[in-house]
Amino acid sequence: MTPLIAFGEALVDMLSNRLDGATGNLPETFTPYAGGAPANVAVACARLGLPSRFLGMVGDDRFGDFLVEELARHGVSVEDIRRTREARTALAFVSRDAHGERRFDFYRPPAADLLYRLEHLPAGIFAEPVILHLCSNSLTDDAIAETTLSIADIARRGEALISVDANLRHNLWPDNRVDIGRVTALLDHAHLLKLSREELDLLRGDHDTDTWLQWRLAAGVRMIVITDGSAPVIVHRLGEVIHVTPPEVTAVDTTAGGDAFVGGLLAQLAEADVTAATLGDWCQDETRLRDATQRACRCGAFAVTRPGAYTALPTRDDLDAMP
Repeated sequence: MTPLIAFGEALVDMLSNRLDGATGNLPETFTPYAGGAPANVAVACARLGLPSRFLGMVGDDRFGDFLVEELARHGVSVEDIRRTREARTALAFVSRDAHGERRFDFYRPPAADLLYRLEHLPAGIFAEPVILHLCSNSLTDDAIAETTLSIADIARRGEALISVDANLRHNLWPDNRVDIGRVTALLDHAHLLKLSREELDLLRGDHDTDTWLQWRLAAGVRMIVITDGSAPVIVHRLGEVIHVTPPEVTAVDTTAGGDAFVGGLLAQLAEADVTAATLGDWCQDETRLRDATQRACRCGAFAVTRPGAYTALPTRDDLDAMP
């Protein structure tokens, strides 16, 4: 089974008690949950039985302690997490509407995860076959973007299978303006690329969808997955497209839905020992690809019915118990 390495931000989601935009006579309160998109994927894979480790930096503070403890409690290797006193662990205050959709208010920058540098990368980490998972939130300033793209370069030379989830958060970028060129540079390091419909429309700009997707495939991406809430998931591979309808559920909190989906898909690739070199061939079996995407959808559907991130991610038993 191929192990997973997730790099990027681990942060604390401060989840609001407010579901419908009103709290009545009660003040709005926030409960801390461990989160951060790449950390969520590491936990999602660990809970599904995949060897999983997290690379990143957290503050030498009580929230950093909380994150390291929670990652370890859910089965993620934390030996390569770095600690710093130069910045605090990032926080995200999360309010939700009646449908579980979120609004994020980030306390970042400054934050500890932005201080990770190549000197912190363990020697030889990509010497053996691995799946590396990355997101765009480690591109939001120059120094961490350089680190992230360099790690992607090293991993690609080491023949790691690279997974990228765009996971755009506009309010993490200077002046709320996403650097599309920088994000696209990361996307084109991927073998497996996951986008939401909204992210696709932003990143393609004035180009039509098919042309933009073909450019990504020509750059070396072997599988592009487009999600759109409860609408069918669209999977693009070289020359073909399939649609998979996710299960119908009542969403409580969508915080970890996309990360649960990605974790579910990566766990299946890991179980099959799929590599960067064999992913294209693996995708050509439509029945296998459809089944894998459906199981990933079930992971996402399970997660959105529960609050928080790590605690909402399914185990194998949870998936087997779903209707």
